[in-house]
Amino acid sequence: MTTPRLRRPLVAVAAFVALASVLAACSSDSDGAKDSKTTTTAAGTKAIDAPDKITIAYQAIPNGDLIVKQQKLLEKALPDTKIDWKLFDSGGAVNEAITSGDIDFGLAGSSPVSRGLSTGIGYKVVWIHDVIGDAEALAVKSDITSIKDLVGKTIATPFASTSHYSLLAALNDAGVDPTKVKIIDSEPDDIYAAWTAGDIDGAYVWNPNLAKITADGGKVLITSADLAKKGDTTYDLGVVSTKFADQYPDVVDAWVKAQDKAVGLLNDDPDTAAEIIGAELDIDTKDAKDQIGDLIFVSAKEQAGEKYLGGALAANLEKAATFNQEQGEIDKVAATKAYEDGVDAAPAKAAG
Repeated sequence: MTTPRLRRPLVAVAAFVALASVLAACSSDSDGAKDSKTTTTAAGTKAIDAPDKITIAYQAIPNGDLIVKQQKLLEKALPDTKIDWKLFDSGGAVNEAITSGDIDFGLAGSSPVSRGLSTGIGYKVVWIHDVIGDAEALAVKSDITSIKDLVGKTIATPFASTSHYSLLAALNDAGVDPTKVKIIDSEPDDIYAAWTAGDIDGAYVWNPNLAKITADGGKVLITSADLAKKGDTTYDLGVVSTKFADQYPDVVDAWVKAQDKAVGLLNDDPDTAAEIIGAELDIDTKDAKDQIGDLIFVSAKEQAGEKYLGGALAANLEKAATFNQEQGEIDKVAATKAYEDGVDAAPAKAAG
């Protein structure tokens, strides 16, 4: 588990805070439970049974999760609950934290989630943070001109991540045996350090470290957007512990509503969104806007439909699991029902 990094605060944008205030709670009453509280919403129409503390695993990815964190949207919705944000480097680490019971919500890519559902991790997907496009890519040294040139080269990627899945898919599409490439497991920040030290020939990784590598002479060979056109679409997903979701369904709904507000800001006011995300990642606003532009953000109303949480995502996760099994990354693919049950469109439908 990685300790959260301290970021400089950003003054909230008044208009957006006003928009988000519909999530805010104005009073609370104890329900007598040792570890939960009942919070009355601002509208006074529904009581929310919430725990004393919620632990959320996030990653340094320029999407709406950082807006929810930076603008304290969930804290406003649940003022009597402590929200503990913990920074993780990869979806594989998030899987481990869910399994050990250390977190309630987490962000993980579709490949690690497919592995998690295949191995029976007790969580479900309730949100799509983003559809990964050019935000993840294979960046290499200038003398590498094709995927076939990777034979004998050292390429870094975080194992069990969407980048790892995409790297294997790219090799597979090009007819390159992965065992002929020296693929090493490394976290994003360590990958950039290895690149600057000249220890690797390339990396399949995501922003902001992808942007750092390309700024330092790396050449993009193929992106996740390119692979999506071939049917290998990848996502950053929001998962919640099944035990937590069963006990606190209203909290899950509040979390999804907060995420939907963030997506609205990203799509309707990217300049403000970039300012917020830039402050969270400690990068220039222009760089943040460029990185945001490499991702696709989908509203709750759209996510609830058949194209996403309502159907196609479960099929995508099963396909990713099949691919990972073929590559020897997992022992077996679960029954189709495991992937269908592992995706819940109801919170997005309620928010939309």
